[in-house]
Amino acid sequence: MLKIVISFALIYFVITKIDFQEVLTILKKTQLFYLFPALVFFVLSKVFAALRLNLYFHEINIPLSQKSNLQLYLLGMFYNLFLPGGIGGDAYKGYLIKKNFEVGTKRVVSVLVLDRLSGLLLLFVYACILALLLDAQALVQIQWLFLLAILGSISVFWWINKRFFGYVLPAFWKSFGLSALVQLAQLISVYFILKAVYLSTGLVSYLFIFLISSIVAVLPLTIGGIGSREVTFFYGATVLSLDENISVSISMVFFLITALVSLLGVAYHFKRPQLKTARD
Repeated sequence: MLKIVISFALIYFVITKIDFQEVLTILKKTQLFYLFPALVFFVLSKVFAALRLNLYFHEINIPLSQKSNLQLYLLGMFYNLFLPGGIGGDAYKGYLIKKNFEVGTKRVVSVLVLDRLSGLLLLFVYACILALLLDAQALVQIQWLFLLAILGSISVFWWINKRFFGYVLPAFWKSFGLSALVQLAQLISVYFILKAVYLSTGLVSYLFIFLISSIVAVLPLTIGGIGSREVTFFYGATVLSLDENISVSISMVFFLITALVSLLGVAYHFKRPQLKTARD
């Protein structure tokens, strides 16, 4: 319930700070031609994310088939976005895995957390890379910090895996590569959204804001990042001297694509996926 309140409060705050009629005008003029590839690359990002999670599952002797894993992942997306008052998508995935396979709860929770952290790591890495490309004089003197942050974050995450989760360490670089594909596909998706709203300048800045908003959206404060992402887009545009109305419009289009894909998971809410193994 608290997440619902926070989400609505943040959305209301953003609406009062922008020209909402202008946002609606931007959305109405959106070029549908570019939204199709945006949707395709978003779906592709989720396929890569599901493959990454199943990679972790296999490392703890859960031989879940890729088809069952994709169905389970889609159901989790639906729960995360459309059932905020009920059980979370990750928690439900963990419940079904524990119910269908003989595996310890601690290991199931561990791989679900590591899956999230792996995605977060690449969000941070890509954000640092784009920060190096930003045309901002204030960042020129500290570019070395971004390079250090990239190397440091990867090294620290590898050490955490080795020190506390050695049983999935063999999957580290494969999961890293899949995470890179996940975030790259989402960046391409947002690039097409930028083209859809007739943007041809400041693309790196808007992509940078998107990555920061995705990091903020990971925090369990709102429903699926609703509200927190829009606030980040608004303030990011303000700091980087971009158009706040266009920035919020991009966030809203990305949410609509997310909601459309997540809604497909409703089919597995009414008919629970049968979790089959790769050997079945």
